[in-house]
Amino acid sequence: MRAVSYAEFGGPEVLHVAEVPVPEPGPGQVRVRVAASVLHPVDLMIRSGRFPAPLPTGLPYTPGWDVAGTVDAFGPSVSQPAVDALGPSVSRLAVGAEVIGFSPWLRTTAGAHAEYVVLDAAWLAPAPAGVPATEAATLPTNGLAAAQALDLLALPAGSTVLVTGAAGQVGGFVLALARATGLHATGLAGAGDREFVESLGATFVPRSEDPAGPFDAVVDLAVVGSSLLDLVRDGGGYVAASPPLRPEPVRGIRTFALEVQPDGTRLGGLAALVAAGDIPLRVAGVYRFADAAAAHDRLAQGGVRGGVVIVP
Repeated sequence: MRAVSYAEFGGPEVLHVAEVPVPEPGPGQVRVRVAASVLHPVDLMIRSGRFPAPLPTGLPYTPGWDVAGTVDAFGPSVSQPAVDALGPSVSRLAVGAEVIGFSPWLRTTAGAHAEYVVLDAAWLAPAPAGVPATEAATLPTNGLAAAQALDLLALPAGSTVLVTGAAGQVGGFVLALARATGLHATGLAGAGDREFVESLGATFVPRSEDPAGPFDAVVDLAVVGSSLLDLVRDGGGYVAASPPLRPEPVRGIRTFALEVQPDGTRLGGLAALVAAGDIPLRVAGVYRFADAAAAHDRLAQGGVRGGVVIVP
């Protein structure tokens, strides 16, 4: 099969399309024929060798976290009763079914910028009905990150939450989920993002202004930092964009950090919200494997509103 690959760290020029073996699903796994995946800022950091955490040993890498595609094969032990036992999101899977999923490829080295990818069955969910794969692929990683951020906070309906980076991919999903769960969100974003933020029922605050707290919680996706704790009420909550950025708790504020994990059941719930029109999906551009370097260049320019999608 063909896959986007790089055998050394560097600029976008290190990317190329490689011929690699088709992966075989093992026990509890599913092979997916990939229709679309998505490029993330962290992919640029890893490719350039600037990622601060340890990486899997042994280049080359085939990156890619998100997958939208069709079930191609089951592993040897994934009989129908075994699939049924994995839960409702997985029990509806069959060969040819349209699915979405999240591949933690830095752990498994199974990246989704390939014609086929193998994932644990429990990491997959049925794709939202009637949604093109190029749009559906924008949901898994960022949608799960947003959902898991709000899950960490466990805010009751009616609570107030400030979201920085509110017009970004994760931020947009946080606003949509806040609206769907009865939270009152305030979105901090660029001046040109007012319409988008307000379309999701949130109060818009431009980046040039200071939000008026206190809030019950903050989801800090723009990495504003621990100064935002001053805007959180005593005993409130704060979610940082990554573990190294998590501040120490003060005034009883619970502090957390995003570390998105695959979860087919949670992803299935997000897909249902997409199908119902409660979560919008945004695509900034679609690039074929051969144009992966151009996709990396586009994302590196910044100001992207929507997923940069990679397709075979």
